[in-house]
Amino acid sequence: MSDESTTPHPPWLELALSELRQQRDALQAEISELTGRRDQLQQELGGSFAGQSDAIARRVKGFQDYLVGALQDLAVAAEQMELVVQPLVVQPSPLDLTASQATGGMAEPSAPVAAAGLFSNDEALIRERLAAFQGQPDFYADPWKLRRSLEPGGAALLDDWFLSQGGRGAQPSSGSRNRNALTAAAAIAILGELYGDRFQTLVLAGMPERLGEWRRGLQDCLGLSREDFGPSSGIVLFERADALIERADRLEERGELPFIVVDAAEPAVEIPILQFPLWLAFAGTPTELALEDDLL
Repeated sequence: MSDESTTPHPPWLELALSELRQQRDALQAEISELTGRRDQLQQELGGSFAGQSDAIARRVKGFQDYLVGALQDLAVAAEQMELVVQPLVVQPSPLDLTASQATGGMAEPSAPVAAAGLFSNDEALIRERLAAFQGQPDFYADPWKLRRSLEPGGAALLDDWFLSQGGRGAQPSSGSRNRNALTAAAAIAILGELYGDRFQTLVLAGMPERLGEWRRGLQDCLGLSREDFGPSSGIVLFERADALIERADRLEERGELPFIVVDAAEPAVEIPILQFPLWLAFAGTPTELALEDDLL
């Protein structure tokens, strides 16, 4: 009896087996190539961010926060229009009173009545709130109420800004954007009691990462959410002064009150900003400005 294992395969079977071996070898070669490319990509990705500084990481985070907020602002831009706006009853600013006295008490008919800048009638409330803000923080206060303790230096700054400067002027920076945001938050909380939701805060800080720090600082101090930052909300962030000025003009046309906050890193306050009734500019120290320049 013959051994079937030594019997040669038919030619068609040998051809099929040969094709299968070729396909297997080709697949193995392709798998090896893809594996090598994967290992190379992993090495490149693992080393691409090595050695990056903390400052760059903070900028990326700040830009991410600002970009998310900007997209939300764009989504609600259609809600800016209001059909009925009630007039805002406010007091004249000291600059307006000075101009009126210089002209013998005759006001120019074409000039609109300026919004508040003189807070003498509200002195008791302002000082009571500033004293209360320096006590224990109220971490569970309602939104738009101050949730952090105000330092004595910040309270003295706001006392001077409200009652001596009439709500418009520059004040020395605390040396920290977070502490400046805390001071501005305290001012926003007091203005909220005086004007309700009839005013809007506009923050000017010329770089996305700075605006990201302002957003986080005000969110923390006032218990806000991202929905509170936008064209139809309480706080709007700006990189450019011209856009902020345009927004402030529209608010006044609608009978509302803009409150402008200028970051300490801004080299100067644009002249058109000075026309508005409420603005607080933080004047950066030479050390603070030099540090900002180093981060550019």
